[in-house]
Amino acid sequence: MLLGSQLRRLREARGITREAAGYSIRASESKISRMELGRVSFKTRDVEDLLTLYGITDEAERESLLSLAREANVAGWWHSYTDVLPTWFPTYVGLEGAASLIRVYEVQFVHGLLQTEDYARAVVRRGMKGASAADVDRRVALRLERQKHLLADNAPEFHIVLDEAALRRPYGDRDVMRGQFQHLIDVSQRPNVRLQVMPFSFGGHSGESGAFTILSFPESDLSDVVYVEQLTSALYLDKREDVAQYEQALKELQQDSPGPDESRDLLRGLLQLS
Repeated sequence: MLLGSQLRRLREARGITREAAGYSIRASESKISRMELGRVSFKTRDVEDLLTLYGITDEAERESLLSLAREANVAGWWHSYTDVLPTWFPTYVGLEGAASLIRVYEVQFVHGLLQTEDYARAVVRRGMKGASAADVDRRVALRLERQKHLLADNAPEFHIVLDEAALRRPYGDRDVMRGQFQHLIDVSQRPNVRLQVMPFSFGGHSGESGAFTILSFPESDLSDVVYVEQLTSALYLDKREDVAQYEQALKELQQDSPGPDESRDLLRGLLQLS
């Protein structure tokens, strides 16, 4: 995505159309569009030819962009799990790993980045009915691997609003839910995590369309991406007007929910009742 956005910026600065850019590398206009959106792999020769077309002759600048092209074609660690993942999800894992700010509203269950291993196993078993024990183990392992991102030195900011429904809906037995509540209390005290709970008592709220995630990246050239998961696919929205609506919905959810300290008190209350 970063390389694609850089190539788009260079093309537009020279006033070159996508059609002309495609012609220069023996490709279609739609391929240039997919390249600029970061949705296809990059051939070094194509990037070299585009840089020449765009007037980039400085060797240091060319090498920097060609290095990005080489990095873009290296499979991420999560690709070894693609046999147990829906086809649209590896893209999300890659974006999640590159994000510097992750903002979430979740209503069905605790978000994957905050799940305990036992809770994750209960969720995966429910979602993968009939799957082998090995496949369940691999899906859980992926979820735990993703969580390391929140603990790293360069961990992203993680802001989440959990609907109370996600906490009231049991996955696993009483001990599993108690462990999950305690984990949420603990992880919510990390400096990069802001956890709020939208209580039932508030009534209707701006999260009426369901769960969503907004991913923001450290590179200024990259637009925010909204991820909305569906039953058989997922949407990746990056148009400014779409992102703005989800940002407004999340802003209202954050304003209307109790703050982090009060939300921890609510979690402690659930822990005592469980």
